[in-house]
Amino acid sequence: MSSDGGPRKLPAFLVFSLIIFCIALLHAPLLGLPYIWDEAGYYVPAARDLLLSGSLIPHSTVSNAHPPLVLAWVALGWKLFGFTPLVAHLAMLLIASFTLLGIFRLAERVANVQVALASTICASLYSVFFTQSALVHLDMAAAGFTLWGLRDYIEQRRIATSVWFSLAALAKETAILAPLALLAWELICPLIPERRSSQCCLFRPSTTSAWLLVPLLPLGIWFGHHYLHTGYVFGNPEFFRYNVSATLHPLRIFLAAGMRVWQLFGYMNLYFLTVAALLAMFRTPRNVEHKERPRIAVPVQWIFVVLIIAYILAMSVVGGAELARYMLPVFPFVIILCLSTLWRRVRYWIAVTILVDLAFIAALLVNPPYGFPFEDNLAYRDYVLLHRNAAQFLAMRYPRARVLTAWPASDELTRPYLGYVSRPTRVLRIENFAFEEVSSAAAVRSDFDVALVFSTKYIPPHSLLARWLAWERVQTRYFGFHRDLPPSAAAQVLGGSLVYTAARHGQWIGVIELERVLNARTR
Repeated sequence: MSSDGGPRKLPAFLVFSLIIFCIALLHAPLLGLPYIWDEAGYYVPAARDLLLSGSLIPHSTVSNAHPPLVLAWVALGWKLFGFTPLVAHLAMLLIASFTLLGIFRLAERVANVQVALASTICASLYSVFFTQSALVHLDMAAAGFTLWGLRDYIEQRRIATSVWFSLAALAKETAILAPLALLAWELICPLIPERRSSQCCLFRPSTTSAWLLVPLLPLGIWFGHHYLHTGYVFGNPEFFRYNVSATLHPLRIFLAAGMRVWQLFGYMNLYFLTVAALLAMFRTPRNVEHKERPRIAVPVQWIFVVLIIAYILAMSVVGGAELARYMLPVFPFVIILCLSTLWRRVRYWIAVTILVDLAFIAALLVNPPYGFPFEDNLAYRDYVLLHRNAAQFLAMRYPRARVLTAWPASDELTRPYLGYVSRPTRVLRIENFAFEEVSSAAAVRSDFDVALVFSTKYIPPHSLLARWLAWERVQTRYFGFHRDLPPSAAAQVLGGSLVYTAARHGQWIGVIELERVLNARTR
């Protein structure tokens, strides 16, 4: 099943230690930053509730029914080392290191050490993986446990496979896709003609296939616990509507599938790798000592493809936000397959891999010519710095003012433990800073004294699709797209004065003072 052609296996402890050292060094300037976006909006408050009360169901925020494993890990870190963003981000960095070790071990098992090293380095430098490595989200842990589960599945270690996949499901419920997809593939295998079956199927269905259903048990227990305490199985009604019932339009599913394919094969300069691998397929395999360099076993490749397709289809149907981090559990398969192809067919494959790594670093540092969530490259650092500085300005100049703003700044100003303010600020929340929302807020000017406006989406100055109005209408209808009013325009609509503004690499933030705010300063 594995390919020879590489040196002996490296000790796991040595590899893990090296991974931790390297990624901790690379992330060092980022680890103490305040929490951002979904961290601040749900995961950190939920983990804090677990720390303070021991309750698996959060009470300071509305429960989304996500399993509690990652939140418990972060809460344990706080319990042992102190309640700070540094501790939380270091806890997540350990999970990312574990995931990278899983990538290394899986690639080593199905290919060789050279491909394993290259895959681990590539994955760690890819911008989505890099930023998610330290953020308090669930997808990195789901990816790590899934990778280890798949490695043991290939090794036919059934109990270990069930344990890893169960932990993956308790990290994030969507990780249940992997064992179910593998079970479905085993059931499909008998339908494949026998002369081709051995080339496609790693295992034939048997009673041992039932082990793949074991992860449903702990996940079902969690959902049952959640239902008993909240009355909802899959999260509060708004969460379910946003992520499931509002995503089932056929056109939206089709478009979302296209986005998922792009995220796995082209997003954030990933096309440098996938195109290189595609071109390499036109070359004959290299010979070493009169032997053709081996490929990843075809049945293993089929398993990778089955899991990739399962995630593309499932994540096109559910999930209100088309976030790239949702694809982290299957992204390593693309990396491993592509690098194995380069190793097998390209003489200077190391040089090509280095160029790919440089492209990944460029994507991490430079914003692409299309919209993307701030969390997908170092734009998230720009966001945090902009918001922290603006929050400090508000706290110093308007300590008792009522502030009009949108989420997640509304949480940043009302929850000091997120790292933006030292004491809570009174907030009036609106949905976003589109013209309609700001105009509605202008009608109730007496309810707030100051407005904090900021870019909620990245819109590049020369977008590739900027002139395609039909696409913008589709995005608005199916994916919640809107255009935020810039600070000066928002100030005109609200009838106030722009007293603070800052911008970083396409993001901006501003503070608008209303006429009567002088009274608010002295109240």
